[in-house]
Amino acid sequence: MSGRVAGVTEHAAGGAQVEGRHRSLAIYTEDLRKEYGSKVAVEGLSLEVERGEVFGFLGPNGAGKTTAIKMMNGLTRPTSGRMSILGLPLGDLETRRRIGFLPEQFRFHEWLRADEFLDFHGQLYGMSRAERRKRIPEVLELVGLEERARTRLRAFSKGMLQRIGIAQALMNDPVLVFLDEPTSALDPIGRRDVRDLIRELRSRGVTVFLNSHLLSEVESVCDRVAIIKEGRVAAMGPLRELLGRQHAVEVRASDLPDGLLDELGRRYRLLESPVSRDGLPVSFSVALAEDEVPELARMLVGGGARLLELTPLQRSLEELFVDVVQVGGDR
Repeated sequence: MSGRVAGVTEHAAGGAQVEGRHRSLAIYTEDLRKEYGSKVAVEGLSLEVERGEVFGFLGPNGAGKTTAIKMMNGLTRPTSGRMSILGLPLGDLETRRRIGFLPEQFRFHEWLRADEFLDFHGQLYGMSRAERRKRIPEVLELVGLEERARTRLRAFSKGMLQRIGIAQALMNDPVLVFLDEPTSALDPIGRRDVRDLIRELRSRGVTVFLNSHLLSEVESVCDRVAIIKEGRVAAMGPLRELLGRQHAVEVRASDLPDGLLDELGRRYRLLESPVSRDGLPVSFSVALAEDEVPELARMLVGGGARLLELTPLQRSLEELFVDVVQVGGDR
């Protein structure tokens, strides 16, 4: 245990060890591990996040997402592994000033006004008084709270607190921002506003590391995603590429002989359990490789079924997520 911690400290102290391509990345982790006693929260986490991209970080509850984000923000130390943020070793103070962070669970100073709260966080970032006075109205406008500058946080709704949390994450005009469930308390209009804000940040070259359970939102704004399971990356890549790998077809057929569906289920993965009734047409979906589609058609027709339709399906991120987490692959 102590040897591995020493290894991390050694790496964090040696800027020269962050070399080559790693310097061009917003986030780089290699075999990152975090132990709490006998419990392993993160195991072997390896990520590469490009500068200027919106990166989705997904996984089921208990997969280690929050622990990983805390390590990337220097809030907890890795047990072992390597990591650099914005091309510099973990713990570099100047790097920390260029990062914004909205945690999933936050408790803000409810006795402060919105502008006082942002001023306080600006001081923590080391911003001058002039910088803070200029930036506070800008971020309040970004999150739609410009009319609430002098309202105390105790009077804010949950959604407004979420917005002021995003404002503090952007207070220092970061080049890398971590958003942990940024839309969890927002209504549909608020979620749309956050999506638009994320796109605006990307257009400015800001890297956004987004953790969200709202997969439709991740799908609409992210360039790449990583899905982690039990502390490890189970699937990672450009969203279009990952969804393209998950090929599926919808089958509509009639006159399925007894046992043909069972045979299909043994060879392919049925995404639902169709029931054949008295020769009536049935519809069901099958996950398979694209080059297996002709064989599926031959199997249906050769088995005596009447094939009515065979339609390619574009799988959603939710379907990919369930497939990777429950089945364990990104076939």
